[in-house]
Amino acid sequence: MKEVKKEPMFRFLALLTVASFVGLQAWRTLFNNFAVEVVGLQGEQVGLIQGVREIPGLLALLAIYIMLVLREHKLSTISIILLGAGVALTGWLPSFAGVICTTLIMSFGFHYFETTNQSLTLQYFSRETSPWVFGKLRSYASVANILVGVAIWVMSYWISYRYQYMIFGGVVLLIGVWGLFQHPVNENLVPQRRKMVFRRKYWLYYFLTFMAGARRQIFVAFAVFLLVKKFHYSIQEVTLLFVINNGINYFLTPLIGKAIIRFGERRVLSLEYGSLIFVFIAYAFVEVKWVVGVLYVLDHIFFNFSMAIRTFFQKIGDPRDVAPSMAVGFSMNHIAAVVIPIVGGVLWMIDYRIPFLGGALLSLVSLIAVQAIRVYPGTSQARLEA
Repeated sequence: MKEVKKEPMFRFLALLTVASFVGLQAWRTLFNNFAVEVVGLQGEQVGLIQGVREIPGLLALLAIYIMLVLREHKLSTISIILLGAGVALTGWLPSFAGVICTTLIMSFGFHYFETTNQSLTLQYFSRETSPWVFGKLRSYASVANILVGVAIWVMSYWISYRYQYMIFGGVVLLIGVWGLFQHPVNENLVPQRRKMVFRRKYWLYYFLTFMAGARRQIFVAFAVFLLVKKFHYSIQEVTLLFVINNGINYFLTPLIGKAIIRFGERRVLSLEYGSLIFVFIAYAFVEVKWVVGVLYVLDHIFFNFSMAIRTFFQKIGDPRDVAPSMAVGFSMNHIAAVVIPIVGGVLWMIDYRIPFLGGALLSLVSLIAVQAIRVYPGTSQARLEA
């Protein structure tokens, strides 16, 4: 893997990935306190802003048409610049309308970078190395998340929200400007189709991507809420879990990538889905505080296994379909981000266990579906069982 690290595209994506997670983590960590203490937003306004934040994810498929006029690596760089600008401006527009505006700018930058990041990784790295690359990039993101948390903890004592947003956004913006002057491309790559692509043979990729988004939203929307509401976790305890998660992921995600290379997508995804069935059921019925904390860490770890969905596509897809398919898949993944929190919130009011039992059911369906993948030992090829 040392040779992979020497690739210009690896260095390019690694630095931009760090920038994207610095920006997102800073925005997310500061947001709730900034919204309440500075802007004076109410709960329904905060909920609306969080919903607006997911709109660019739904619109990720439009990246295909932007790439008609922009090369993909340039779109990645401009997306990082947008992300940095949105974060930097947040503190300077302390109103409901201003926060919505900066949230959209930030979110378009993050989601469009993630779309191109996935696509470029699959195009530039082979089937034997792309899982490791995904894992390594994710480990860099984990370090970035920890550093942002520590920096905010230190700066919060003597720097206002406005200038914290400006500092983090400025760092991201500078990395984006650096990216404008980079040219890490390989002109011999297979050219990508610049149009929407839907193919019957990709049905399992589409389905697993949508289901992964649905399960992820149950985790995002209700797991931390359960920790705080039922088990009375303090902000310090939640922060400690956050640090533990990212510390583990720094070391573990490259190993997950290696496991995909060695054992194949079907086995890795089967382990994820089978384990999540028990994790979600345990969320619903456990009554011990430290146990639910362990479940939260395990849930966060298993989320990283989803990189196998993308490497599965690399093995069954036409090389010309990578960019449009990653954009379409990213949009499908975010359909659930709009629906699940609303439906799950209603079900929570009936019984808090229902959303988690629903997550277990989604995991079971995914476990059954993923058995359609067949990976042949000793090869990097996969096919879909008819």
